[in-house]
Amino acid sequence: MRQSVRTTIYLFVLLLMMINAGPEIAFAQSRAGTTAASFLTIGTGARGQALGHAYTAVATGADALFWNPAGAARSYGNNSAGGIFLSHSRWFADIEYNAAAVVVPVFGDRVLGLSVASVNYGDMLVRTVAFPEGTGETFRASDFSLGLSYAQPLTESFYFGGTAKYVRQQIRDMTASTIGFDFGFILKSEYLRGLILAASIQNFGGKMQMTGVNSIVFVDIDETTTGNNPNIPARIEMDSWDLPLSFKFGLAMPIIQAGMIELSALADIQQSNDNSLNSDAGAQLRIHNRTFNFDLRGGYKDLFIDNVDSHLTFGTGIDVRAFGVRLGFDYAYTPFELLGQTQVVDFRVYF
Repeated sequence: MRQSVRTTIYLFVLLLMMINAGPEIAFAQSRAGTTAASFLTIGTGARGQALGHAYTAVATGADALFWNPAGAARSYGNNSAGGIFLSHSRWFADIEYNAAAVVVPVFGDRVLGLSVASVNYGDMLVRTVAFPEGTGETFRASDFSLGLSYAQPLTESFYFGGTAKYVRQQIRDMTASTIGFDFGFILKSEYLRGLILAASIQNFGGKMQMTGVNSIVFVDIDETTTGNNPNIPARIEMDSWDLPLSFKFGLAMPIIQAGMIELSALADIQQSNDNSLNSDAGAQLRIHNRTFNFDLRGGYKDLFIDNVDSHLTFGTGIDVRAFGVRLGFDYAYTPFELLGQTQVVDFRVYF
């Protein structure tokens, strides 16, 4: 490894340690529920979900844009550098989460990526004190993000990527938006059969503040005076909230490499500005040849967090080379104890 790459890694790790040595350490308490756009922390795609979110080090292809943009520059199977990713998941309470991404090779081994994700909370009844069962009106709530990414290998084993994204939330006639950034690194080492180390910063950006017509109220600025206008329009100023900034460090280590069989162990450790230090773990068994890959996956997420509805995750996936491209399908299943079961389905194309 070149000295410049080694220096870059040291500086990056030092920077992340300084960023995270803040209020979380000083006060040693969780700040859960104190950030906006929490949908950005939902694991996007069946692979990452099935591995218990321990996906930072092995993310490749278009869905890497949601986990670690550096992974978009890593080729997948027979040097496939470009790809398309589509994901659909249906959560409890009829909440739908959909995502799509595309990665295109440009300027040799460099890639550009475009990603979009949306959450649809469905139609909800307008309820008031006078009409607790509903007024007959309905309203909608939704979340949305749109990202533009760039990634490239800095050496044969060291990858860098970054994403700039627009984030928007809406509930009824109120909206909030801001710009956020993701950065990531991946290092493929020659140790322990090819240990992979990775790090990423996600959702570094501005604050979000709700604005809209629903914040307009009519007030009497001087109730002691008669004859003045008692219905002067005014606007309630909402608080502003940070994005869910997080730092992840991940590793992937091959355990078994024998012919067509590979077994890998994965782990992530994460520190965010709205939760305690946390870790995730996963494992993947792959059966492969030049034509196809078949994967069995399992994970255990939120190792250090108590009162979690579900820790275990499961999934599978297959991709096949045909007609000059590689087509893939992935599935993940999370058995929530109280909230019901969630399933994620992905479709991929590598070219």
